[in-house]
Amino acid sequence: MAYIGNQPTDNFVTFATQNFTTSATSSYTLSHAVSNENEIALFINNVRQHPGSGKAYTASGTALTLSANTASTDVMYCIFLGRAIQSTVPATNSITAAMVSDNAISEEHLDVTAITGQTAETSIADGDTILIHDASASALRKMTKANFVSGIGGANTPAFEARLSNEPAIATGTWTKVPVNVEIYDVGGCYDNSTNYRFTPTTAGKYVFYVQVGINSIADGKFMYASVYKNGSVLFSDGNAINHTGHAGGLASRYTITAEANGSSDYFEAYAYHNHGSDRNFTAGWSFFGGYKLIE
Repeated sequence: MAYIGNQPTDNFVTFATQNFTTSATSSYTLSHAVSNENEIALFINNVRQHPGSGKAYTASGTALTLSANTASTDVMYCIFLGRAIQSTVPATNSITAAMVSDNAISEEHLDVTAITGQTAETSIADGDTILIHDASASALRKMTKANFVSGIGGANTPAFEARLSNEPAIATGTWTKVPVNVEIYDVGGCYDNSTNYRFTPTTAGKYVFYVQVGINSIADGKFMYASVYKNGSVLFSDGNAINHTGHAGGLASRYTITAEANGSSDYFEAYAYHNHGSDRNFTAGWSFFGGYKLIE
């Protein structure tokens, strides 16, 4: 037989029956719940009994009550003419995901204390999962701690810092590249510390660069600059001259600047300038170059 709509859970081909073990009592328990006695046909010693109050028997739920006690020698059985519909509590862990329709549970059926009533966390462990709302999809999503942290504006990498290990000469009156050759760290592998001494970030964005350059034995009244070059041209050089007066020792110049990189071809280098009048040497202990991406 075909059905329109969902197929019924129960399919009855024949009436269900129940045989009773009789004794000297008038109270019995039905194997199926009924709404009243008219839903069963009760037979005692193969004689059908008259249902109803004041007659042979009554029934409600699973309780069957006779108007007189049976004997242990009686034969009693019933035929279920119908079965009552009752509310049933599903067994623990019996509801599966397949039983719940998509989008069936709406907001008003959620207990807000399931979240707000919990103890507030003061830290997030590496293995924790974080629940967020995806506004574009209007849905709840879960993220691990690592993905959540990296997803907040991005990461401040690539990043590097390198220091000078030797003391090559720096000519007077001209900008000279600082051959910063010892990597302290290079997250992203974007700094060349052996050939071009340059940083070529592979991620587009805004970067902070810092450089310090030291030279030795500069004359009194002279000055020097330290700066960052982008694609072979000085980014900015004003305001960083350090005048050297009254001291015949070395001199260091510090410089910090922000710049934007396209993430493909832009590169950055450390340069220095002095006006001593003759070549000087870089001072290894005072010279370094570094940078990192800003989180946007």
